[in-house]
Amino acid sequence: MELSPKKRDELVDLAIRARERSYSPYSHYAVGAALLAASGKIYTGVNIENSAYPTSICAERVAIFKAISEGERNFEAIAIATENGGSPCGSCRQVMSEFSLQMKVIVVDDTGNIHIDASVDDLLPHAFTPEDLI
Repeated sequence: MELSPKKRDELVDLAIRARERSYSPYSHYAVGAALLAASGKIYTGVNIENSAYPTSICAERVAIFKAISEGERNFEAIAIATENGGSPCGSCRQVMSEFSLQMKVIVVDDTGNIHIDASVDDLLPHAFTPEDLI
């Protein structure tokens, strides 16, 4: 998926700004995400922690689930902002693969430096997808 520099910059900026709304009182590792749907609409998400750690959720999945709840199913790109450019976890990669192995994934640090610019397929080769259930 080819993404224009202007759209990439917009997604990165929105992901960095979303980090400010993270609820991460335990890890202090704020993450923001901005997801571009094929419709052109952008959905943001933040990581939300809980004192019962397994019930926490990552920013990437929040953005995707928000989009799904609004009827979106096709995604073109996601920008993820962390303090140090940390990569998406396995659960987030699996959720992304459910909808598009070709979706562009851009991971930046808190100053906007790009650490990863890849597809979901690059991040999760040999993904288990809906086609595997047929």
